[in-house]
Amino acid sequence: MKARVKWVEDLLFLGESGSGHAIVMDGPEELGGHGTGMRPMELLLLGMGGCTTFDMIQMLKKGRQDIRDCVVEIDSERSEAIPKVFTKINVHYKVTGKDLKEAQVKRAVELSTQKYCSASIMLGETAEITHDYEIINVD
Repeated sequence: MKARVKWVEDLLFLGESGSGHAIVMDGPEELGGHGTGMRPMELLLLGMGGCTTFDMIQMLKKGRQDIRDCVVEIDSERSEAIPKVFTKINVHYKVTGKDLKEAQVKRAVELSTQKYCSASIMLGETAEITHDYEIINVD
């Protein structure tokens, strides 16, 4: 996997993935940024959220669950001291579907967070990561 980050100006950067996609990153205004892009640490949380949501969808579909939506809400805390690593992260899964089996949702969360989601496992080296979920059944 490869990536490239190009400095544009001030604290504005263009990140390019090896798969050919781009994203704008910017620092906070109080440090000279313009507020025109995501901050790099926000991207880490989004990457973790995307990774675990990918796992959830794959596992629930494989388990023949009628999943309609999956939203992951992430709250985090960072160290006050430099390096300002994540110290606490809570991941809340909102899984929507028809007749979803709680045991399968719970198992998917466990497998993603403990075995498959590389981003969660990596961030878990510095942060205490907790997970919870809610199931929203629809007709």
